Amino acid sequence: MTFQEQQAAERAQDHVDGARLQAAIAELAAFGGRADGGVSREALTDVDLAARRHLIARARALGCEVSTDDCANLFFRRAGTADLPPVLTGSHADTQPVGGKLDGAYGVLAGLEVIAALNDAGIRTPRPIEVVAWTNEEGSRFGPGAMGSSAFVDPACLPAYRDAVDGAGVRFGDALDAALAASPDVPRRPMRQPMSACVELHIEQGPVLERAAVPLGVVGGIQSVRWYRVTCAGTMGHAGTTPMRERSDAMATAVDIAQQLYAFAATESGAAAGTELRLTLGRWQVSPNSVNTIPGKVEFTVDARCVDEAVLERFEARLGEIAARQHRGSVGFACFFRRPPTLFPPAMLSLVGRACERASARAGLAAPLQLTSGAFHDAMYLAGHCPTAMIFVPSKGGISHNAAEDTAPHDLFLGAQALAYTVAALAHQ
Repeated sequence: MTFQEQQAAERAQDHVDGARLQAAIAELAAFGGRADGGVSREALTDVDLAARRHLIARARALGCEVSTDDCANLFFRRAGTADLPPVLTGSHADTQPVGGKLDGAYGVLAGLEVIAALNDAGIRTPRPIEVVAWTNEEGSRFGPGAMGSSAFVDPACLPAYRDAVDGAGVRFGDALDAALAASPDVPRRPMRQPMSACVELHIEQGPVLERAAVPLGVVGGIQSVRWYRVTCAGTMGHAGTTPMRERSDAMATAVDIAQQLYAFAATESGAAAGTELRLTLGRWQVSPNSVNTIPGKVEFTVDARCVDEAVLERFEARLGEIAARQHRGSVGFACFFRRPPTLFPPAMLSLVGRACERASARAGLAAPLQLTSGAFHDAMYLAGHCPTAMIFVPSKGGISHNAAEDTAPHDLFLGAQALAYTVAALAHQ
């Protein structure tokens, strides 16, 4: 890092205003705010569109140019002194049906706080800086999640996304068109624009940092995931008249498979430190789903995640072995989603590490911890587009996707400080 980069990074970090950040978080949380302290602001609902207008006004007050693209991603641009690809930061503003005030929103508001800090410090950066609010990261109203960031990186995804429907039968494409029409004052820009780098600040949504009493985390990457659909076939029969030894019970088969999968996960998780296989059997469908009928068909999903792709290869092989051993081929499975691990580049990790170390040291707190994200984030897609990194702050109790989601104000302040250092340094490269 040059002296100029370091000086700008430190000045930007030192001008972050924690009280201003807390006020911004509270103001945005009012859009969809709940009596229990949570937030309900699903993608492209009326309350989400109102929150977007609030962000647009806030960004313009900071001197930013605002633009959007075909997926209604919002970009808030602070001009640079040179015509160079910008540094990107931000996250998303949509929530789960019952979410918290920080998941996603913190990253967007901290990005705007970085711009405010640069303004206060009188720092002009060679590269422009853009803060983004991605569309539909959560995927709770329209699936899949991370639509905005994935379509930005690969615009060919968007036509299929437009056909997705929510629980009320509303097409994503129609909701998208309505959102774009609601902001005629925001100019449209092309997708997949060049970026020099991307940094996403986010709450951890897990317990690691809090348990370690560490305020900042350097995210080394995002673990790999595979989703499977397992189908078990049997024969429906009367629950009272069919002897146990003569049954072909699809649920009995499914439970047996589940037990074997959990046993395999426990064995794999103990094989090597840091390579825990996280297994979730999340969605079950039973037919005919009657209290007094032997199930004739059971379908369930499997979510398998690990930082080591080889562990997931062994898991898939084991699932195949288990299915093949079932009576008369009564079990089938298919993988309907897979994504390899995302590994952030060493140079970005080094810079983020320095940013976190300085913020923590000046606060007299423990040095940052490097960890892996167990959840998806928009940074997962941006990593295929430009050098990317993430910063985590602790989540109280590891709780997220819940009205009880919370992070100490001082931890949020330190996260914004680390982000300001990182963004300012990148914007001088």
